[in-house]
Amino acid sequence: MSRISTAFKSDSKALIAFIMGGDPDITTTEKLIIAMEEAGVDLFEIGIPFSDPAADGIVIQQASVRALERGCTADDILNMVKRVREKITAPITLLTYANSIFAYGKERFMERCRDSGVDGVIVPDIPYEEKDEISDVCEKYGITQIAIVAPTSKERTQTIAREAEGFLYCVSTLGVTGIRDEIRTNIQEIVEKVRAVSDIPCAVGFGIATPEQARDMAAVSDGAIIGTAIVKLIGEYGAESIEPVRQYVARVKDVISS
Repeated sequence: MSRISTAFKSDSKALIAFIMGGDPDITTTEKLIIAMEEAGVDLFEIGIPFSDPAADGIVIQQASVRALERGCTADDILNMVKRVREKITAPITLLTYANSIFAYGKERFMERCRDSGVDGVIVPDIPYEEKDEISDVCEKYGITQIAIVAPTSKERTQTIAREAEGFLYCVSTLGVTGIRDEIRTNIQEIVEKVRAVSDIPCAVGFGIATPEQARDMAAVSDGAIIGTAIVKLIGEYGAESIEPVRQYVARVKDVISS
């Protein structure tokens, strides 16, 4: 059984947390991951900072800029993952963009992911129709390529779901990442389309900020993905963000588990 599959336990909903690697610094990133697992995070998405993160809103864009300004590289993040992998059991995925993978060298990148203990990659600018750009090397090195469906996927949803591995990332709203006052998308309808063709776990992300929103999204899926709200706390508190983030994550986990 893969580590990713263990995050989706039948008796509880998964809490997936995104943070930007290297924000405010790589040491704090490592401490945050350990603290968040203790607080209830079941799976991690770690962003590799990139100069043009097309899928991200302003909060995560600013985090990426801060990490880049401090000189954080993909190697820094992979080295950190290798260290933290010895301290946590939760699966770790990297959220990155195609240009970063190809600039690094896709073969070398996936080999380093494997050797560092990375479980999967999420590449928002590689659509389903182009997934073969990296699927061969993902498979070669045992790295799960996480698929994404959005409200605009419509009839493509089931096609994507049939071939998805690990879990399916269900985008809750149109546009980029960021906090939303209200999520209007009928997530249940998307999940039902997936369920008709696959039993792959579905986790909902984009726009979730409050514990109550996470509860509502998890109620109709297998888990909630929270990024912007956490990254915003890190931006506010910097190296002192471990405890505020731990408390926030613990509140969300408590609500979605109740």
